[in-house]
Parts: sequence; structure tokens; C-alpha cells
Amino acid sequence: MADCCKAGTKLIYACSGAADVGEIADRVVRRLRREGFTKMTCLAGIGAGLSGYVQSAKGADENVIIDGCQGACAKKTVEKTGVNPNAYILTDMGLVKGETPVTEEIIMQMCEKIKKASSSPSIAVPMGTGGCSCGGKC
Repeated sequence: MADCCKAGTKLIYACSGAADVGEIADRVVRRLRREGFTKMTCLAGIGAGLSGYVQSAKGADENVIIDGCQGACAKKTVEKTGVNPNAYILTDMGLVKGETPVTEEIIMQMCEKIKKASSSPSIAVPMGTGGCSCGGKC
């Protein structure tokens, strides 16, 4: 199994869509990664079917999705690998697509809501361990 999929691994994926809520989803995921809540990985790698990313998703103890809106594109992309992720949709958490300013305050609020709602304890994953086709750069 890939190095980044050791026991206790929690991977997170961001929607990164074109709307304001997509940008917020991306920034929330990046903040959660910086805080050590989880390890961010590449949704595009999953969508492209790159084996390292797919195997990392399958080997993780938990896959967390942050989608901006009800389209749930990130969740649907990960589900195509056979993985059933824990998904959070920002519009279900009070944001309004096309009407939510991208501010640090909103990003912090969404991070706190997601951390509170997370079904498992925060698992810090060392950065740069590689194993997910990133060459140790993730």
C-alpha cells in the first residue's frame, strides 16, 4: 500500500468549482490541511483515473469531500472509484451559491463546522510522505 495510506490516514478532496462556494471549498480544504486535520490529495488525479491516487483513496481509512454546492461533483468523482466518502456540502451548511463572499471569516467558520461534524477524531498526517503519485510533494 502507498506510504500515505498507513493506518489512520484521512484524505480530503476539494470541489474547487467555478462559483464562490467552490473557491471557498478549496480554501477550506487547504486550511484543514495546514492545520493537520487531514492530508489533502488531488481530485483531478482521481478523475483522471491515475492509479496512485485511486489506490490511495481506496487505502485510506477515511476520505472526506468538501463540495461547494448540491452538484456534489467531488463526491461523485471519488465515488466512481468505489470509495464511499464522508461528504460535506457548503450550501447545506448555510452558504448561498453566487452570493457568498470569499472571506477568511467564512473559511474559518466552515472549517470549524466541518471539524465539529467530522465523525472521527482529527488525525494528523505527516506532509511529504509521498505514495500518492506526487513524488513526495503533497
